[in-house]
Amino acid sequence: MRQPSAGEALASALSAEYAAIYAYGRIGVRLTGAARDAAHQAEAAHRSRRDALVVQLSAAGGVVPPDRAGYALPFPVTDRASALRLAAEVEDRTAAHWRAALASTTGAERNQALAALVEYAVRATRWRRTAGLTPLTVPFPGRPT
Repeated sequence: MRQPSAGEALASALSAEYAAIYAYGRIGVRLTGAARDAAHQAEAAHRSRRDALVVQLSAAGGVVPPDRAGYALPFPVTDRASALRLAAEVEDRTAAHWRAALASTTGAERNQALAALVEYAVRATRWRRTAGLTPLTVPFPGRPT
């Protein structure tokens, strides 16, 4: 299996950011108080990373994958519990794309991928704690279980 180029890996991470932003639109409406604030902050972080990636890929002459009108969620979000569970899963899934980018990147791009992986792993742990899910942490963030 061919290892993707840095541009391909970052484009894949960008697609994951699009999906995360979409999911947070469904998550936030099911939360209140501090959890809703955390969801808004998470969505803003994903938007910021998305925007930076679009500029970065465009400036490098790379392919910028388009955002889609909608994304399939892994399960219905009908209440607070399912919204919290989805938030943790979104962070884990997005972390996986950034973890995959580590193998294809070097220098500043690798640091960028590592920072995203760490940020999303920490946020997933916070969501699991808020949701009362166990285990709170995973041994290798971004790696399929």
